[in-house]
Amino acid sequence: MTETMDARLKRMRMRSWRRGTKEMDLILGPWADERLAGMDAAALDLYDLLLEENDQDLYPWVSGAQPCPAQYLDLLSEISAFAKARHARG
Repeated sequence: MTETMDARLKRMRMRSWRRGTKEMDLILGPWADERLAGMDAAALDLYDLLLEENDQDLYPWVSGAQPCPAQYLDLLSEISAFAKARHARG
């Protein structure tokens, strides 16, 4: 049985908010809430792959402390900019 789009988005939002580390919850959760519904299938596939990565790898990538894999560079740059702007707003 294939996953419906609504079920996929719900699963991905939940996985974004329940990462295992609070830092990544607060980075990915709000981004997913705002951006997932507007993403095309290829972008959703890439984000799904990103969600499989360990937080111990993701946080240094998104924070810029370590270089990220090339396949995630654009996506993590967008997520990082979103998180920084959100943090600056308060």
